[in-house]
Amino acid sequence: MAVNVISTEKAPGAVGPYSQAIKAGDFLFASGQIAINPEKGKLVGGGVVGQAEQCMKNVGAILEAAGASYDDVIKTTVYITNMNFFGAVNEVYAKYFNKTLPARSCVEIGKLPKDALVEVEVIAYVGK
Repeated sequence: MAVNVISTEKAPGAVGPYSQAIKAGDFLFASGQIAINPEKGKLVGGGVVGQAEQCMKNVGAILEAAGASYDDVIKTTVYITNMNFFGAVNEVYAKYFNKTLPARSCVEIGKLPKDALVEVEVIAYVGK
């Protein structure tokens, strides 16, 4: 099975020893994306809504770099630092996934890197 590293400057670089995404066979495994603006290298403002929006843009840039789109995503995991953010994050999320809804988990966790409020990771099917 072919394994390829996927990388793009349109999404923030890894904040640790990992790849933005790995394409393995017919699947793309994208690392979790927090709300770092790739041009400025800093976490965006706008509270959880602004951060969720940037997370989804970062995910989209990685999908694009792999020749995929949101429609190819089959599984997502959303991490939030407060379950009260669930509704607001859902509103942003629904703007990006509206054709075929992927399977999803949403988990409240104690803390995210860079004190982000939300993180989104995806798995996509890229075998055409």
